[in-house]
Amino acid sequence: MKRLTLFLPLLIATLLPAQAQTPQPPTAPVTTQVMAILTVKPGTARDQMMKVMQDEVRDTVRLHLDGKIQQWYARSDGKGVVFILNCTQVSEAKALLDKLPLIKNNFAEFEYMGLGPLTPLRILLAPPTP
Repeated sequence: MKRLTLFLPLLIATLLPAQAQTPQPPTAPVTTQVMAILTVKPGTARDQMMKVMQDEVRDTVRLHLDGKIQQWYARSDGKGVVFILNCTQVSEAKALLDKLPLIKNNFAEFEYMGLGPLTPLRILLAPPTP
């Protein structure tokens, strides 16, 4: 697998000029998941935030067990968390996470980003050019 990871960028770079000669119609981006990055707002009092953390954790676990949060991570800077949600639209993810206590109490905010397949890999499926 490591060899493939190292080889793939080289292969893509090699094939890019060939693709430029035979343009393919662009494919509309597909969102298969949404990344949500939570940041605690500056000036938020820790004691106030801790009053809702038990409910926050319970609600977050419920979203995970319901299959909505696929992955979750702590930010290494200590300022929040990152969720990968099983949503096909940012608006769907936002509707789920706006119900969390940290958001409802205005202690934190999310930044959202739709994620999808790495579409440049489609050039690997193109027929070889003579």
